[in-house]
Amino acid sequence: MPYVARFTPETLTRAQVDATAGPLVLEFGTDWCGWCRGAQPHIRTAFDEAGGAVPHLKIEDGPGRRLGRGFGVKLWPTLVFLRHGVEMARLVRPDSAAAVAAALRRIG
Repeated sequence: MPYVARFTPETLTRAQVDATAGPLVLEFGTDWCGWCRGAQPHIRTAFDEAGGAVPHLKIEDGPGRRLGRGFGVKLWPTLVFLRHGVEMARLVRPDSAAAVAAALRRIG
């Protein structure tokens, strides 16, 4: 089972993200977003196949939310793939597990 934690922008800062060691995936979106719900099977499949080796944080996003704006998020879901706090890949509205898996491989 993949590691998934839910955060609001008030509980996670850009400085904390930038200081993270190792791989990390931030998923920006909302529970009520149809695009976000539609992408979940692809995201879940890719993370299941990766064996839960990469932390996956779901970030509640919206207007005025600094963390999402700091990453230039404009559409949901947006997945930001980081290694040691540096963005290595980004997927906006992923439509396949293969695309998510390829980005996961890039960050280890």
